[in-house]
Amino acid sequence: MSTKDFIEKDYYKVLGVPKDATEAEIKKAYRKLAREFHPDANKGNAKAEERFKEISEANDVLGDPKKRKEYDEARALFGNGGFRPGPGAGGSFNFDLGDLFGGNAQSGGGFGGGIGDVFGGLFNRGGTTGTRTQPRRGQDIESEVTLSFTEAIEGATVPLRMSSQAPCKACSGTGDKNGTPRVCPTCVGTGQVARGSGGGFSLTDPCPDCKGRGLIAEHPCLECKGSGRAKSSRTMQVRIPAGVTDGQRIRLRGKGAPGERGGPAGDLYVMVHVGEHPVFGRKGDNLTVTVPVTFAEAALGGEVRVPTLGGPAVTLKLPPGTPNGRTMRARGKGAVRKDGTRGDLLVTVEVSVPKDVSGKARDALEAYREATADEDPRAELFEAAKGE
Repeated sequence: MSTKDFIEKDYYKVLGVPKDATEAEIKKAYRKLAREFHPDANKGNAKAEERFKEISEANDVLGDPKKRKEYDEARALFGNGGFRPGPGAGGSFNFDLGDLFGGNAQSGGGFGGGIGDVFGGLFNRGGTTGTRTQPRRGQDIESEVTLSFTEAIEGATVPLRMSSQAPCKACSGTGDKNGTPRVCPTCVGTGQVARGSGGGFSLTDPCPDCKGRGLIAEHPCLECKGSGRAKSSRTMQVRIPAGVTDGQRIRLRGKGAPGERGGPAGDLYVMVHVGEHPVFGRKGDNLTVTVPVTFAEAALGGEVRVPTLGGPAVTLKLPPGTPNGRTMRARGKGAVRKDGTRGDLLVTVEVSVPKDVSGKARDALEAYREATADEDPRAELFEAAKGE
């Protein structure tokens, strides 16, 4: 995401929440919008897909207290179209926003790495900054994983193969095949060059000669072509926590690309996809199941065995006169919550009607029909229809 997007996009408006919204309100708004605009629910709808990306980007910032604080501070500084420097007589006015907005850009919605570099020299009159020569945080990585329904409920450890940019092994990240790059004479090792913008101010751009590295390889490495970075692939065993939902995005700190010059590694963001189950469904922290019962069980009552996900069956007691579609609750047999407790299993009764009835069963039903001939289950329906 560009710096301009970071400053100008109103993530509160995207999620439809006030600026003083609590974390719970932000999470609730995100979940509601994510369900509405999820690509799986809007196949082929490009506008819904773009809207889903905006919602995810907004939640990635506002859902993280640290990022939200930085976002609010950036909007306060630059959201009104500019920043007024304090009084200063000549000389230089050095204000390095890298300390405030340090970090690295992440794919799929984050911000960072970026703001300090762009604005670090905004008020630099003749001075230079050395943010490029400091340790740099590694890149954030996006990955996806598909889990079975049971794995999502119980949690699972899965292998993820990831590709990212890392220090070139052939030249140890120097970019020079001999391991002896020289300091760039254009930017004197800072990785930045200043350009005038009028009014006594100057802006900084990445050095065109060293591409912002501050170093130039006299003998470029054949593997990385002098960049000092090369594509690296690795397989990592990642633990997916119990209770994840389809479309949830998990952040694993420090599991992204390695940093430069001793900088910390980036983060790994895993988008989770969950398959369907032939018997069970899910509603929040609760699981759902539909259980067929006979007419006699529904009318006279009785005990019904109900399967659970990965555990022994439970027995539910049907009261006499249980109607079709009634839902009962088996507590503690649902999905795992964040606090380690479990939701419930919601059991919906479905009266099963036999296709063929013969013999004693047919005689019994005929006798029942004669005994209840005076009862009209549709009488109230017709009375209600007259009211219109």
